[in-house]
Amino acid sequence: MSGRYPFLFSVPHGGVSVPPEVRGLVNLSRKEIVFNSDPHTRLLYGFDDAVEALVDFEVSRIFVDTNRAPYEYPPRAQDGVIKVITQDGTPVYRKGLVPGRELIGTLLQKYYFPFHNRLADVIDTHPVEVAFDCHSMLPKAPPVRIDAGRPRPLFCLSNRGDRFGKPLRKGGLVTCPPEWLSALARSFQAEFDGEGRVAMNEPFRGGFITVAHHRRTRTPWIQIEINRDLYETEEYIDPGTHQVDEARIAELRERILSAVAGFWEEISG
Repeated sequence: MSGRYPFLFSVPHGGVSVPPEVRGLVNLSRKEIVFNSDPHTRLLYGFDDAVEALVDFEVSRIFVDTNRAPYEYPPRAQDGVIKVITQDGTPVYRKGLVPGRELIGTLLQKYYFPFHNRLADVIDTHPVEVAFDCHSMLPKAPPVRIDAGRPRPLFCLSNRGDRFGKPLRKGGLVTCPPEWLSALARSFQAEFDGEGRVAMNEPFRGGFITVAHHRRTRTPWIQIEINRDLYETEEYIDPGTHQVDEARIAELRERILSAVAGFWEEISG
């Protein structure tokens, strides 16, 4: 052991950059790109000095979404690995300029697959006991979702199971043991006592990253979603510049690490 927690933290949606290959095609403002990414998650989950490894991604999920399967692209999918619309239904690209098959292939080869290769390499070369795929979520479900307008919990922890972390059907896949997900939920609830609800597999059950990389090595994976209301309300953010309160982010980062450390202490005995 290196003295760090045996964790891998994956932060796939924290980047806000635009690939040069699509510059000039994009229909969105800088503010819209940031809003439709997972802003500030690279800071919220920035545990570089405390865990075995952290893998993040600089490109905005709007242009390359590493938490989608590589075959989910237009025209077969609008909200896949290469997106056509944003969370509120705004077109990502100017009319007639949606990437075609050749450009999609370039984006996947240059950005998507290298990210997944980095995750695989960490799992294969580091003593990782648990991997966490880390995200943020809007306070309410956006218009493009079937549950549009529904309020979200404070945190959502996911292993592809039901709201108790158990498989949806006998023999069904979960990316970590139900007991582990419950232990993590208890630890988060204790750390954020009185501030909101910690849910399991609701409204999210985990995405492509947790499933694909769990299946490859059987390493336990858990998806974490934090409600953006914890740091993007008027109290903590400048609406004009979208600059977040750095002290608030630092406080939340310490509390998230404390919750994850408490979970590890419980399950590792």
